[in-house]
Amino acid sequence: MPCLIAAPASGSGKTLVSLALAALARRRGLSLQTFKVGPDYLDPQLLSLASGRACRNLDALLCGEDWLRQSFQRHGSQGDLCLVEGVMGLFDGKGPSAEGSSAHVAALLQLPVVLVVEASRQAGSLAALVRGFRDHDPQLSIAGVVLNGVGSTRHEALLREALASIAMPVLGALPRHSSLELPSRHLGLLPAHELEDVQTRLEAWAELAQEHLDLEQLWPLLSAPPPAEPAPTPAPPGQGVRAPIKVALASDAAFHFRYPEAIELLEQNGLTVEAWSPLADEPLPSDCRGVILPGGYPELHAGSLSASQRSLSSLRQARAMGLPIYAECGGLLLLGRGLEDQQGVLHPMADLLPFQARRGSLSLGYRQASPLGDGLVLRQGETLWGHEFHRWQLDAENAEDSSLWQLEGWGSPARREGWGDGQLHASWLHLHWGGCPAIPQRFAAAARQVSPLVPD
Repeated sequence: MPCLIAAPASGSGKTLVSLALAALARRRGLSLQTFKVGPDYLDPQLLSLASGRACRNLDALLCGEDWLRQSFQRHGSQGDLCLVEGVMGLFDGKGPSAEGSSAHVAALLQLPVVLVVEASRQAGSLAALVRGFRDHDPQLSIAGVVLNGVGSTRHEALLREALASIAMPVLGALPRHSSLELPSRHLGLLPAHELEDVQTRLEAWAELAQEHLDLEQLWPLLSAPPPAEPAPTPAPPGQGVRAPIKVALASDAAFHFRYPEAIELLEQNGLTVEAWSPLADEPLPSDCRGVILPGGYPELHAGSLSASQRSLSSLRQARAMGLPIYAECGGLLLLGRGLEDQQGVLHPMADLLPFQARRGSLSLGYRQASPLGDGLVLRQGETLWGHEFHRWQLDAENAEDSSLWQLEGWGSPARREGWGDGQLHASWLHLHWGGCPAIPQRFAAAARQVSPLVPD
């Protein structure tokens, strides 16, 4: 079985170790399937870049344990090798619990854990730290430790001796060097498409694994799970085979937070998904019957988006014609009256929803969502789990009159949020459609009920 690469805390180097192993596997001509625990979009982009295969998210809260096991088995068995990168600290889950954490996923899938420890300011104390993680949950197996931030040969010897005292294998020791740092911004690491000198980075990551990781011990921990039993592809709801219809998916540097399952599930429901770039001022594709606006970084491109009058006009036309529009987080911001950029300048947007968006405090965490009525993709009485992660906040007018659902989460007071009706779903909340397959089904059904868009 493969391993799960975890850490005591965020910023310890688990992404760097995962990228190094993925790049080395690719250089050796081996296919490696990567997974990322939790509701992350940015690390999976980097892992996909390094491995050459689409990274998959494993989130027990958003998708449920059964779906998680099935996804891991189905996709993990298709490559020569496999690895899972954890999220935050090993036991960090929903609120103060371990639910949804890397430890939760490792226990579900019975994966050994490789613990990456940032050890730049430690010596003998490292043994106490690692012993605590090893003994905290008897269900987990810690296969060994990768040391990150090692300052010298003497420092490495100190750390190795400390771990030997608790019989913990050392699986590698990464030097402390600025060239190994991964650039980031306000929501995490830079997206893969913004990295400079990608080929140089891939080579550097592969060399890092080759020179500083104990591959004799680590490579067996990348073995792929056995093949899964073939499962029939679910047929889309409805009778008979119908011709596919076109929907537009915003896809550019401003809108790129999506899971690979989103397009797959839309296609399984008879839709053809066409990429559309608001940032390039493209009009919506002719004959499309629905619009999907995923998250991303529209706040970094607010001026360019505001100048994209063909795109914004096309969105307004789609709304007027009753085309289904699904927007979450960054996609929501495109629909408002105005969006403030990082310098505090307010730029007009599509003006389809009554709010202006400005930089504010961080909203982060899992949310339980209870729809307040039937809408485009929701039905009253259902309960969904989603994830909220944004630094921009809304100055909304009469938001209570058009609230989509009530959100509750640990440390977050219950509140009404979002806008929706029979043709619109717009919210801060990110959903993983693997855990709510009725959403792409209902979106497809709504798209079939409308006339295709004819550009003005």
